[in-house]
Amino acid sequence: MIYFLIVLTISAVVTYAITPLVRHVALTLGVYTPVRARDMHRQTLPRWGGAGMFVGMVVGLAAAAAVPYLSGIFADLTPVRGVFAAMVLILIVGMADDAWDIHWFLKLLGQIGAGVLLVVHGVRLEVMPVGWLGVGDVPVQSALTVFLVVLTINAFNFIDGLDGLAAGVAAIGGSAFFIYSYLLTLSINAFDASNLVTLLMAVMVGACLGFLPHNFHPARIIMGDTGAMLLGLVMAAGAVAVTSDVGQLTEGWRFRNVPAYMPVLLPLAVTLLPLLDLALAVIRRTARGASPFSPDRGHLHHKLVDGGYSHPQAVLLLYLWSGLFAFGAVSFSFLPWWFVSLSMFVSLGGATALTLWPSLRRRARRLNRQAAERALRARREGSA
Repeated sequence: MIYFLIVLTISAVVTYAITPLVRHVALTLGVYTPVRARDMHRQTLPRWGGAGMFVGMVVGLAAAAAVPYLSGIFADLTPVRGVFAAMVLILIVGMADDAWDIHWFLKLLGQIGAGVLLVVHGVRLEVMPVGWLGVGDVPVQSALTVFLVVLTINAFNFIDGLDGLAAGVAAIGGSAFFIYSYLLTLSINAFDASNLVTLLMAVMVGACLGFLPHNFHPARIIMGDTGAMLLGLVMAAGAVAVTSDVGQLTEGWRFRNVPAYMPVLLPLAVTLLPLLDLALAVIRRTARGASPFSPDRGHLHHKLVDGGYSHPQAVLLLYLWSGLFAFGAVSFSFLPWWFVSLSMFVSLGGATALTLWPSLRRRARRLNRQAAERALRARREGSA
């Protein structure tokens, strides 16, 4: 574990140190986001923050390659090269979009290309979340992998609407995924925890933590499509790569109580918040006859802010929901199911009450005001 934490720290420090330089370059070249009606910020902010995160992740991967304990990850460089090539492609597409607002179809082609790069380098979805049902047909594996990559990239892109939201959600979900992958690897080989998925989550979480001080409200730079798509890609790559470990999974004590579909269900739980926001956006826009890719002000974070929460409060509340889903799913891996279920029931109830609190408070005030008005009218009628 210590070596992964060192790599995480390296990614965080490098990202934190390089982001001010990225900000300066973006401002110099005029790469900033305008103030639009649907946006939450009220001043122009430089984009390309994702480029700093990319540098942090790559330096973290390079540092890991120099650690003998993690050498097993790099024994076969093919999947590592595939992930790196996909990251570079997404970096190029994201930076181009942040600078010139390229057509959505070109972005989609870039996302598909990233998925294809993973596939040709052997990173493919090998297990479906139904009793570890293997996907033996390579074309089907490839198609499902590309679909998952595009879906996850766009889910993170959709949720990137408040200062610190996407980076924080990715850090929380990535931390849960990191713990699960680490425990899964140890259950396969108690003497060797080196695993590509664990490493990817470590460098991603580190990059997010290094970027958040610059991005939390009030932000000085945003990650832009560069960062949001990069986070989605790395999360998707981890979700796909972890399925290759399932066939080696032994009945280790840590996983006796885990449902058979947990290795694929967990990535869904980790990304549930952005996926839910994506699904609601597609339904909402399609229902009114608009393109699913057309922007609007109907995302979950918009609803929270419009409902009475401040910008930071809305972000922290969404952090809470993300943490409940992600770490709740991980807890099933090493805690009794009844204890986790009970804890989740209580926690989700509390989170729901907290989410609805502004609306409930406004309703209570309205009812009190109406009661006071009725009492006043009754007194006036009585005195008349």
